[in-house]
Amino acid sequence: MEQRVHRLVEAATGAIAEAGNDSKVLDQVRVRYLGRKGELAQLFKELGKATEDERRTLGKLLNEAKASLEAALEKALLYATAVELERKEVFDVTVPGRRPQKGRLHPITQTALEICRIFSWLGFETVEGPEVELDYYNFEALNIPKDHPARDMQDTFYVSDDVVLRTHTSPLQVRTMEKRRPPIRVIAPGRTYRCDSDVTHTPMFHQVEGLMVGSDISFGDLKGILTTFVHQMFGPDVALRFRPSFFPFTEPSAEVDIQCVMCRGEGCRVCKQTGWLEILGSGMVDPEVFKMVGYDPEEVTGFAFGMGIERIAMLKFGIDDLRLFYDNDLRFLSQF
Repeated sequence: MEQRVHRLVEAATGAIAEAGNDSKVLDQVRVRYLGRKGELAQLFKELGKATEDERRTLGKLLNEAKASLEAALEKALLYATAVELERKEVFDVTVPGRRPQKGRLHPITQTALEICRIFSWLGFETVEGPEVELDYYNFEALNIPKDHPARDMQDTFYVSDDVVLRTHTSPLQVRTMEKRRPPIRVIAPGRTYRCDSDVTHTPMFHQVEGLMVGSDISFGDLKGILTTFVHQMFGPDVALRFRPSFFPFTEPSAEVDIQCVMCRGEGCRVCKQTGWLEILGSGMVDPEVFKMVGYDPEEVTGFAFGMGIERIAMLKFGIDDLRLFYDNDLRFLSQF
């Protein structure tokens, strides 16, 4: 049996050498010696007739022979392929080439840039901050102490007791006011994180926070700014309304709804037959937040608002499943 294995290896090695740079002949050699019904496979089948000690020795010998021949064939095929490519006809340089396909900005990026453009036109400056945030900035400085029930709404990723993945970009309200004195007019776009995942929520999402602080800022200013934003983003004919709400860091607080962009207010499945869709939360900055940054609530007032960029993109482009943004399906993304 051992002699037969050695003879097979010698014969196969000779056949590989004789094939030279002909890939078709090399493939025939592979089938003859290494194919499922090849000569080496037949020797493997005969192992069943050998004793246990013989099977151990012969099995090792056959496996070594197989590995050796496979390596020799692979090397010969690579060389043969390279030679055959060199022999092919030279490219005709006069033939028109294929133009590279242009990339596109992701629809979420497009939406974020459009939001920033509108607020920049309204005089807002863009600021950035850390995504791994201190509990103090994410909650406590925003009037959400450790035992506050509003924390249950946040579905927070905790790194440690005092460090979190930020659940909103609102911490930049505090960070900005700590560094500056009024007047302040900033927006803070960025990634945020919450333990939630379904057709309208993802564990990572994008948000834009806005803040305006001065000596005589009113709720009317807030309504004017957000009305202008809605008309710039969705069109001048889209109606909007402000509904009373609650946020720990604003008082009074309001949620903003726009006329359903799918049915134009007539009622449909998307707006649950109400004709309205919620797009953002807003309100006047709570005096307690001003106190945390050393501002005198008797001297300054301000408003804040926050919106999910994915939410705005879904309404702007008519998308009903948030997960489509993250599936990386080029058929979907190329539409934008």
